[in-house]
Amino acid sequence: MQTVTQALKLLKRQSELEAAVRQPGAVRITEEQELHVLGRRLLEFPEASQAVIEAAHALRRPVSDVTEDEVERWATTRISLTRFLDENFPG
Repeated sequence: MQTVTQALKLLKRQSELEAAVRQPGAVRITEEQELHVLGRRLLEFPEASQAVIEAAHALRRPVSDVTEDEVERWATTRISLTRFLDENFPG
């Protein structure tokens, strides 16, 4: 679950930076540069990042409000449902 923790942390920071960039005021060059770095780091955790995003979507909450435990529970439920469907409705 370490990768989910890292992906969640990066996605939350990305959300904070995106909000900061949209604020009126001075040019946010530092924030924009950090956003690019975060984007590259998130590529290191594609499955974990996708799991966090899908869990947030399923819970109808922003990524910044989702916890690691919620992502884990969502993923476990999804796996259980997939197994159930595969066993009971093959093909």
